[in-house]
Amino acid sequence: MGNTLNDSKPVLMHRAQAAMAAEFGGSPWTTRQKLALTCRALYDAGHDSGLAGQITARAEQPGTYYTQRLGLGFDEITEDNLLLVDEDLEVLEGSGMANPANRFHSWIYRARPDVQCIVHTHPFHVAALSMLEVPLIVSQMDIAPLYDDCAFLPEWPGVPVGNEEGEIITAALGDKKAVLLAHHGHVVAGASIEEACSLAVLIERGAKLQLAAMAAGTIAPLPDRLAREAHDWTLTPKRSQANFAYYARRALTRHPDAISQ
Repeated sequence: MGNTLNDSKPVLMHRAQAAMAAEFGGSPWTTRQKLALTCRALYDAGHDSGLAGQITARAEQPGTYYTQRLGLGFDEITEDNLLLVDEDLEVLEGSGMANPANRFHSWIYRARPDVQCIVHTHPFHVAALSMLEVPLIVSQMDIAPLYDDCAFLPEWPGVPVGNEEGEIITAALGDKKAVLLAHHGHVVAGASIEEACSLAVLIERGAKLQLAAMAAGTIAPLPDRLAREAHDWTLTPKRSQANFAYYARRALTRHPDAISQ
C-alpha cells in the first residue's frame, strides 16, 4: 500500500507546494525577454486587436517601465525594440513613442507597489462580454485564480489617454488582480510578468466559457470555500512560473525572433 494514501488533503497540498518550490527554480529570462515573450504568447492566444492594448513591466529604476512601441503589433515585439519610459511616457531608451493610453499604467503602478506587470488587451471574448455590461463570473476550476479577484468597471470612461481614466481604472481595480472594463476589454495587474501572462490567458478563456454557458442556461455558482481554496492553490508564484514557461516555450517555437539569445 502506498505511503501517502492515508494523508489528509492539507498535508498533501503542503507537500506538493514544497515539491514545486524545489522543482521550479529561477527564470532563465530577463525582464525584457519575458515581456517580449508575453506579447508573443498573448498574440497567439487571440489578444491582438490591431495596435490596441498595452503590456508593461516595471524596470529596474523606480518610476520607469518597459512597454511596446506604438505602431508595432504584439507579434512584432522583441526584447530589442521595447521602450523604457517614465511615468510621463517620456522615452528613456529606444526609438519611437509609447502608446498615449499607457498613462493609466502609471497610475496603477503608483497605487499598487505589489504590481510588477500590467496587461491590457481587447481579446474577442472579453470584448464581447464587456458589451453585455456584466462582470466576469468564475464558475469553473480552471479560472479559479480569478475567483473574487476580478473587479468590474460598469461604465466606459472613454479613451484612456487622460489622467481621469487613470484614476477611474485604478479605483475600479482596487486590490484585485484584474478588472473587466465595460465596452472595452480587461486589465490584469500581476505580481510578476509570469502571473500577469497566465491570468491574461485565463480571463479570455473565462469570458469564452461564460458566454457559452450563458447561452445554454443559468450559471451555477461555485461553493465559496472550495473556490477560495482553488484560488489560493492555483495562484502561487511557482504555478505561474510553470504556466509561463510553457507559454514561453510555445511562443519561442513559433516566434524565435522574440529574443536575441
